Amino acid sequence: MSADKTKPLTKVLCCLSDLEDGEARGFDPFKIGRDTVFVVRRSDKVYAYRDVCPHYGSTPLPWKKNAYLTRDAQHIFCSAHGATFDIETGTCTLGPCLGQSLTSVQIAISQAGEIRLFLEPEEGPIRTPVATG
Repeated sequence: MSADKTKPLTKVLCCLSDLEDGEARGFDPFKIGRDTVFVVRRSDKVYAYRDVCPHYGSTPLPWKKNAYLTRDAQHIFCSAHGATFDIETGTCTLGPCLGQSLTSVQIAISQAGEIRLFLEPEEGPIRTPVATG
């Protein structure tokens, strides 16, 4: 899916070179005092999601800063509910929200490797991630 280039972007979250393969990192792009979005790098692709478990309300996923992945870094992990999610689709593969999905967020990666979020005017970040390639 191509990005809608008419939507505004956030400030740079980080650079692609700042994320190692299999690493996830949370961000507070809207300055509310906690991470609300996180990105995961898998090989040459980057996926972004809202930091909210679909199982219950507004529960954030990590138990500590940037702890979004399982120990083997093969899945996204909700520390509150024990649910695991597919990194590429955000779909719950194990746990109380089986079949539900994380809310993906559309990102843009510049030629310089700067990662930003596209913003939806009234709802904040929109849903579909853009992968590097």
